[in-house]
Amino acid sequence: MMAWDAEHDFVVVGSGGGGMTAALTAAAAGLDVLVVEKGAMYGGSTGISGGGIWIPNNPTLRTAGHDDSRASIRRYLDLLTEGRVPAKRLDAYVDHGPAAMELLERSEWLRFFWVKGYADYHPELEGGRPLGRSVEAKPFDTRNLGEDERHQRPNTMKGPLGLWVTAKDYHDLAMVKRTWRGRWASVIAAWRVSSNVVRRRHMATGGRALVARLRMALKDAGVPLWLRSPMTELVVEDGRVTGIVAEHDGAHKRIRARRGVLLATGGFEHSSDLRKRYLPEAAWDDYSGGARENVGDGIEAGLGVGAATDLMDDAWWMPSVRHPSGAVVPLVSERSIPRSVIVSAEGRRFTNESAPYVTFVHAQLEGGHVPAWFVMDAKARARYPFAQILPGAPIPEPYYAAGIAHRSETLAGLAAKIGVPADALAETVKQFNGFARAGADGDFGRGESAYDRYYGDPTLPNPCLDVIEKGPYYAFRIEVGDLGTKGGLVCDENSRVLRDDGSAIDGLYATGNTTAAVMGNEYAGPGATIGPSIVFGYLAAQHAARSA
Repeated sequence: MMAWDAEHDFVVVGSGGGGMTAALTAAAAGLDVLVVEKGAMYGGSTGISGGGIWIPNNPTLRTAGHDDSRASIRRYLDLLTEGRVPAKRLDAYVDHGPAAMELLERSEWLRFFWVKGYADYHPELEGGRPLGRSVEAKPFDTRNLGEDERHQRPNTMKGPLGLWVTAKDYHDLAMVKRTWRGRWASVIAAWRVSSNVVRRRHMATGGRALVARLRMALKDAGVPLWLRSPMTELVVEDGRVTGIVAEHDGAHKRIRARRGVLLATGGFEHSSDLRKRYLPEAAWDDYSGGARENVGDGIEAGLGVGAATDLMDDAWWMPSVRHPSGAVVPLVSERSIPRSVIVSAEGRRFTNESAPYVTFVHAQLEGGHVPAWFVMDAKARARYPFAQILPGAPIPEPYYAAGIAHRSETLAGLAAKIGVPADALAETVKQFNGFARAGADGDFGRGESAYDRYYGDPTLPNPCLDVIEKGPYYAFRIEVGDLGTKGGLVCDENSRVLRDDGSAIDGLYATGNTTAAVMGNEYAGPGATIGPSIVFGYLAAQHAARSA
């Protein structure tokens, strides 16, 4: 037997929200923990996300008086997952989520606030909540990280001159041309810019704030984090995973894990081969917003030791616009913009544009509507932000040059530019305008859900509906994007990785997008990726701490 280069009780592979939570949990239980990270920066997809956490009955919600009955939460998840997820996994998520958050809040660094009003994604289902269950890390000055600040993965939540916005701030700022709340949010934004200049702060929000706070807690707990240290192999002895091999400091290191290894390595969204092997053909092109390192190494390592997989043909879909630079710009709030429709190559609407993003892209894929076209009029362009372009600001020329955006004084002219039948587009807009005047979408129910309305225009009777009638008209090409893949290793209620026969692979755990999503093919609400990653990272570490 080859010698070990290092020994720890618990080894975590990946430094996103789930991996860092697992490390903190294991350390709190008295285990000697090591976190290894493939990338040069820590934080994973959590760090570049909006940072929402969907864990019902967490301490922040309870403090705000937003208590749920267990029965209502489970009913909502049962309806949402439609039998695709084992009941024991759902039970574990619901029953242990609050304790996971309580453990995090034992650290002085980890503090959260409720994003009140950001609805569950399907609040119309029994057990759904129109006011939402999502919490977000409080903004954080990353100067506290010291040397570790320069190793933190950046994201797009920071604006010019150090402007920082939370999810709630963005909701208000999107209506800067329409509401007094939006205008007041712009005043606050200006104050933040000037305050940052004077106080020299480095403020982070969203996923970046969450990761920074978790990193501070890890530092306090004395947990080492190795960067640029990809795992190359799981070590298996007598059927049990006993450690890993990782590249570190230019050498291959055999690292023993006495109590177990946790895979928190993300999905396979940036692997061209795996996308083509598992995802629908219309999603083979990579328009993913996940961390660039996510190429499925953890999933393939699990398969190599006999793990079962599920949901490999699905993803956390996100309709997106390709920036001329090649970056991917997700469309979250934009799809609720009044005076706009999304049409297929036939010039027809095919679903509720304002629906939750996974739901929208499922409809897009099922109908073969790739690409689709976002069509809006001049008033929409003047009133609302779109794909990081401010309201009323001219669309940068490179968008037109790349064929991503088109402009015409008439709908017929726009139809010709995007290659859809002019008569069909005209008929679609005419019918939509009739619905807008009536205040109800007779085809797809746009604006009926509290989720639809969250990003709509509150000055209108139906915040998601208004007539499309003022030229010039604009169209943007909509791609099948994603925030990461949903499929991965099958795990039990303790996050132990399972074989096809249902038996557990001793010593191997997984969480986050390395696993088959506890949400099944759906999405419960803002943060329903990070929430389960945190909970099952916590449960994995708890189980490892109890094991001999």
